Amino acid sequence: MELTFEIYVLLCLAGAFGGFVDSIAGGGGIITVPVLMAVGISPHLALGTNKLQACFGSCTASIHYVRSELVDIKKVVAGIVFTAIGAVIGTVTIQLINADFLKQILPVLLTAIFLYLLFSPNLGKLDSHPVVHPFLFYLTAGLAIGFYDGFFGPGTGSFWMMAFVVFMGQNMSRATGHTKVMNATSNVISLIAFALGGNVLWLVGIVMGAGQLVGATLGAHMVIRKGTKFVRIFFLCVVAATIARLIYKTYINPD
Repeated sequence: MELTFEIYVLLCLAGAFGGFVDSIAGGGGIITVPVLMAVGISPHLALGTNKLQACFGSCTASIHYVRSELVDIKKVVAGIVFTAIGAVIGTVTIQLINADFLKQILPVLLTAIFLYLLFSPNLGKLDSHPVVHPFLFYLTAGLAIGFYDGFFGPGTGSFWMMAFVVFMGQNMSRATGHTKVMNATSNVISLIAFALGGNVLWLVGIVMGAGQLVGATLGAHMVIRKGTKFVRIFFLCVVAATIARLIYKTYINPD
């Protein structure tokens, strides 16, 4: 596939913006995947290449969150393991079948998250007590959301964020940090599976990954500096944009 220098510049900028958004509220894929497909890359190659460039951003953001002590990596080992298992199963599955069913139900699930957070203004402002045991949480959420991220992807960060806030009692800044660690896990595992299936454009992914490094670093610093209120507003905007795009692509203009 021949891509011009101008297209590579566009892809790098898309990676930077996607990394910035993803490191704060998740959902960077709603920016990067459409750009990859718009330049003529097939869906499976776009998904695989997106995982490569997303690894740069999610791993960079995760490192920043761990260093800032928003995440204690020793306490999330179970989450990493179960998310990795779910991601393997999901990525293998998506390369065998299409994702039409998820495309139909995803806007409904994200709308429920959006409305729940919108009408719960105090949710995620402060840490509270977990409502489930951490191991049970990571077992169920890791397998389910890890599978979803490997299988389809858009909205993964939103699901993790709400899960950490609602079930683990985390404030939104802390939930963002934990979300990025789980995202990094499923991104790396999914990338390996896509690569084994021959569905990665390495040069394109590396160019976008360079942009991701910059965007993710800026986004992580914003979360650490600005705190929960900023994350909540940004998160609502990203979920709303994700819902709008999915409804458009699923029901209005599916082609």
